[in-house]
Amino acid sequence: MAKKDKTNFFEKVYAIARQIPEGRITSYGAIAKCIGSPQSARMVGWAMNASHNQEDVPAHRVVNRKGLLTGKHHFEGTNLMQQLLENEGIVVIENQIQNFEEIFWDPSSIKS
Repeated sequence: MAKKDKTNFFEKVYAIARQIPEGRITSYGAIAKCIGSPQSARMVGWAMNASHNQEDVPAHRVVNRKGLLTGKHHFEGTNLMQQLLENEGIVVIENQIQNFEEIFWDPSSIKS
């Protein structure tokens, strides 16, 4: 993938991630599907990992399709991702989002 294409993909991911409401979560796959690349969930994960130098990208609100905090090792400190989620009222037990279906935010619900 050319650098320009990668940058464009990452920017699309960040634009969606910035819209995740506080206290809600979404998945890598849901973002990938929303931007028209349903097979690119892993690439969304790479974008989230690279987002730490981007302004206002709430990467902590993006988890895997089962609600697991699979990206937590990319945050500073051992439990920063979990702490950020808990600060928003999200319950996490053993790296698993509780009430996943109730707090899941579907990015395809965004009005264009």
